[in-house]
Amino acid sequence: MDWGMKNRMARIIRPDTGRAVMLALDHGYFLGPTHRLEVPEETITPLLPYADTIMLTRGVLRTSVDPDSGANVVLRVSGGTSVAGPHLEDEGITVDFEEAIRLNVAGVGLSVFVGTEFERQTLLGLSELVNQGEKYGIPVLGITAVGKELEKRDSRYLALCCRICAELGARIVKTYYCEDFEKVTTSCPVPIVIAGGPKLDTEMDVFNMTHEAISRGAAGVDMGRNIWQRDNPVAIMRAIRGIVHENMTPKQAHELFTELKEQSS
Repeated sequence: MDWGMKNRMARIIRPDTGRAVMLALDHGYFLGPTHRLEVPEETITPLLPYADTIMLTRGVLRTSVDPDSGANVVLRVSGGTSVAGPHLEDEGITVDFEEAIRLNVAGVGLSVFVGTEFERQTLLGLSELVNQGEKYGIPVLGITAVGKELEKRDSRYLALCCRICAELGARIVKTYYCEDFEKVTTSCPVPIVIAGGPKLDTEMDVFNMTHEAISRGAAGVDMGRNIWQRDNPVAIMRAIRGIVHENMTPKQAHELFTELKEQSS
């Protein structure tokens, strides 16, 4: 691994803990103005100091993130479909590496849709992205998307998706947490971060899922709606950091969350 690749990986996964807290902000590329992400800058700015890395599109990066902030960026580089269209899975690559380099990204991310009619094109897209990423020293995050078919989120399916991403050369994989999650992490030879998925019922549910994922081999999280769609996003993000980087229990994280929430009220 060359210096540039090592440096960029260190901007995503902290070398001192071997873990990562990523903030997912790329929902608008297929969902449009998502609830509480309608004005991206207002959502991003207070959370930025507590994210190791932010994941978003080039449009939101340019318009809504202060270039003096020192933010580490994983750039969403796949798209071409929307939730209003017939096939959310029919994605392609939307950004070239020249622009990614110009934006000084730490990494790039692309979704793959294993088991759909668009499996081949998204996996070949990942392969092409890895080819270019290795050439320029930029790590690729493979995202195991499931589209609208939430029932696919079981360990057998996700282990298949994650292993394929790693086999094709992704340096990091993003997937969903599931039962028997250790079957997913142990069979994937590169670090895995978990998606938050749809908003969970309570903050404690978020803390439990984060803790269980870490204890079963995840390298961190890449959460969005379970942070910025809540009433106290900074408090919940700082509590998640406590679990990921400081080995807090869910109970300790909730106590920190409650304390920070009361301080801000």
